[in-house]
Amino acid sequence: MNVNSDNHFDDHIDEDIIECLNLKNPKSFFLFAGAGSGKTRSLVETLSEFKKNNGKQLRRYGKRVAIITYTNAACEEIKSRLEYDSLFSVSTIHSFIWDLIKNFQSDIKDWLTINLKEQIKDLELQNKNGRSGTKTAINREKSIESKKKRLENLKSIKSFIYNPNGDNRTRDSLNHSEVINIGASFLNNDLMQKILIKGFPILLIDESQDTNKNLMNAFLLVQKMHSNEFLLGLFGDTMQRIYNDGKVDLGIDLPEDWMKPAKIMNHRCPPRIVKLINKIRSSVDQQQQRPRADKKEGTVRLFLSNNSPNKDLTEKNVTEKMAIITNDSLWCSDSKTLILEHHMAASRMGFIDLFEPLYKADVHGLLDGSIPELRFFTQLILPIKIAKDHEDQFSIARIARTYSNLMSKQSMSEKKDNQLDLIQATNEAVSQLLSLWENNNDPLLIDILKCVAKTNLFNIPHSLYPIVYRDEKKIIKLEDTTENGETTIFDTWEKCLSTPFSQIIKYDTYTTDQSNFATHQGVKGLEFPRVIVIIDDSEAKGFSFSYERLFGAKEKTTTDLKNIKEGKETSIERTRRLFYVTCSRAKESLAIVAYSSNPEKIKKSVLAEKWFDEKEIEFI
Repeated sequence: MNVNSDNHFDDHIDEDIIECLNLKNPKSFFLFAGAGSGKTRSLVETLSEFKKNNGKQLRRYGKRVAIITYTNAACEEIKSRLEYDSLFSVSTIHSFIWDLIKNFQSDIKDWLTINLKEQIKDLELQNKNGRSGTKTAINREKSIESKKKRLENLKSIKSFIYNPNGDNRTRDSLNHSEVINIGASFLNNDLMQKILIKGFPILLIDESQDTNKNLMNAFLLVQKMHSNEFLLGLFGDTMQRIYNDGKVDLGIDLPEDWMKPAKIMNHRCPPRIVKLINKIRSSVDQQQQRPRADKKEGTVRLFLSNNSPNKDLTEKNVTEKMAIITNDSLWCSDSKTLILEHHMAASRMGFIDLFEPLYKADVHGLLDGSIPELRFFTQLILPIKIAKDHEDQFSIARIARTYSNLMSKQSMSEKKDNQLDLIQATNEAVSQLLSLWENNNDPLLIDILKCVAKTNLFNIPHSLYPIVYRDEKKIIKLEDTTENGETTIFDTWEKCLSTPFSQIIKYDTYTTDQSNFATHQGVKGLEFPRVIVIIDDSEAKGFSFSYERLFGAKEKTTTDLKNIKEGKETSIERTRRLFYVTCSRAKESLAIVAYSSNPEKIKKSVLAEKWFDEKEIEFI
C-alpha cells in the first residue's frame, strides 16, 4: 500500500471547493465533513488559494468572504491561520447577524413592537380561556404587564445595543434569540438580501448542522433567489448535530445544482476507533470513514458494571486496566473523562436541583452557560461573592460602579447635585446583598434576586420579573397548580430559583470547563489521546436520551415507537449522535464504562451488532 497516497485520499475535495469558489460561476455546496476529517485545514487552504485568484477583485469592489464558525475560539484559530487578512470576515453567527442588522434601528423597533404585541395578545387569549386565580394566570398577568412595560419603553429608545458575548440586561439591549430571529426575518426581505450579497458574495458556515433552522432557511432562500451572485458553502455533519434548533434535514433536499462533496478520511482516530464509529452511524446513513494508513491500530474496550455505589473507584479501576492493556501509564494521570449527558454532570457535581427543571424544559443556553438568567448570577453576583470572600473591597466597588443602576450615567445625570446620595445608596444596597451570606448562610437564588430588585442595585433579567414582583397572596391556595397540570416556564424558573447559591458556583465551574468532566457540547471539535466515556442512564434520568435502549438492554418506549411511525426523531437517535461525538474524540485509545441493571443483555446486544469483539468486553 502506498501510505502517502492513501492518506491524501481526500485532497481532490479541496480542489472541488476551490472550483466552487469561482466569482464568475459560483457554485454553492454542502461539504460532508465527519469527525477528524481535517475540515478546518480544508477551509483555510481553499480560502488561501481563493485569495491568490480572486483577492484583488473582491478588494477592488469592497467585498469580503464571510466565514461563520461555532465558537469564539474557533474564530480566533481560523483568523490566525488566515493571517488576520481583512479579506475574510470570521465571526460567530450572533456577531455576524448583528453586524448585518444593527444599522436598521427603526426596522428593529418595528419588529420588536409587532412581536411584543403578538406575545401579549397570545397571553391575553390564554388568560381569557384559562382559570383565573391560578399560579399560571397570575404569572401570565405579570408577564403581560412586563411586556407592556417594555413595549412602552420602546418608544423612548433611540438605538438598540447588543453584545454577542454579554448579558444584554439594559432596556435598550436585545437578547441573543431576538438577534437571530430578527436576522432570519429581515433576510426574507429583498433589500436585506441584496445588502448581504453586496458585502459578502460568499458565505461559508462551519458546523452548519447546528445553525438555527429558521436562520438557515433564510440563508437558503437568499441563495435560491440569487444563485448567480451569491455562494453559500455549508460545512457539517448531521451526525454531530447537538442542538435541537438546528435544521434536522440539512443536506438532504438541496438543489440539484449544488455540489455535495464528502471527506472520507479520518485523520484523528486510529483504525479500531474509526471502525467503531462507522458502525455506530451505519444505521443512520452510508457515510463511512477510513483511517490514515500510518496510524497504529488503537484500542477500544467496553467495561460493563451493575449500578455500582462507588463509581469513582470503578472508573479508577478502568484507567488502571487501560494502562496495562495499552501499555500506556499516562492512562492513570492524563485521560479525559467524557460524560455523554449534562444531567449526569449535574448529579455528580451537585447542581442537579438548579439544573433539572431548566433541562427538562429544554431552556436554550443552559448547556453552554450562556442563558441570560443564570449569567446574571455567574457573571455579576458570583464575582461580588468571590470578592467578599477575599475581602477585596476594591473589586466590589468596581463591579458596583460599572453595573449598578444607581451608578449609571442616567442616574448620575438626573441627580448631579446629590451624587453622594447615590454612592451611599449603592453602598447600602451592596451591604444588604452581602448580608445574605452572613453566618455561613447559603441564600436561595430567589432571595438574592428579590434583594437586588428591592434595592435597584442591578437590572434583573427581564424574564424573571413576573416571579420577583408577583404578589403571592393573590394566588388561590386550592388552585396552586398550573392549569391542566401542565408546567409553565414560570414554574420551571421557580423551581430553579428555589435552589441555594452554592449550586450556581458548581454550575459555573462545570460550564466554564473547570471540572474533571466534559460533555459532547464541551468537546465538540476537540481531541484527546486517551478518552474514557461514561454511560449511566440512572444519572442521566433519561429525559431525552437512553443508552440502555441504544445498547438493547431496554425495549423502545411507546413514545419511541410513535415517533418512528411519524418519522420523527427518537431518543435512541439522539443518543446515537452523542455516543458518536464522544467516541470520535479519541486519538489513541478509548474506554467505555456502561452502568446498567442488565449488563449481560448489553453484552449480548453489542456483540450481535458487531460493535465490539468478545475480547473487548469486560465486566467490572
